[in-house]
Amino acid sequence: MNGDNPFLFLIDTLFDLYIIVLMLRFLLQQVRADFYNPVSQFIVRATSPVVIPVRRIVPAFGGIDTATVLLIIAFICIKALLISALQGYGVTFAGLLLYSLREFLTIGINVFIFAIIIQAILSWVNPDPYNPVYSILHNITAPVLRPVQRMLPPMGGLDLSPLVVLIGLMFLKRLVVYMFQMF
Repeated sequence: MNGDNPFLFLIDTLFDLYIIVLMLRFLLQQVRADFYNPVSQFIVRATSPVVIPVRRIVPAFGGIDTATVLLIIAFICIKALLISALQGYGVTFAGLLLYSLREFLTIGINVFIFAIIIQAILSWVNPDPYNPVYSILHNITAPVLRPVQRMLPPMGGLDLSPLVVLIGLMFLKRLVVYMFQMF
């Protein structure tokens, strides 16, 4: 992205923020988070105007909210099309689809990475477990941390599972990017 064009910055930032909120909605549904949580309520209210109409057309499949997944991919495609149009590049349908799938996966992995880092930092200051933000972070990270915590006992009072999971997620993110570069 050209760092000099303020319109590219604005498009990239606004689309990325909304895509992350949509991704959080999807992930919170997958982990069955408490939707009475104020943070969850914000996410639902911010995304419902686009999710509910699409959900009427696209049903859930196997417990996965396919409407939200398709919206995330659609917003990634729209962002890529707008940016490429402003930069004067042409885009093929296959290239756009591959880019969107790669971005979907990397954004999902990034949400887990940042949630684990924020939760680890908060654990140093002994947060209130009833805090809505801490509760959401715990809901998001528990499914990926719990299996590692079972295999790796605390060592000297330290829980090293976030470190192990972060290394695994960063490897997975690099693997996704590497795999999509081959196309």
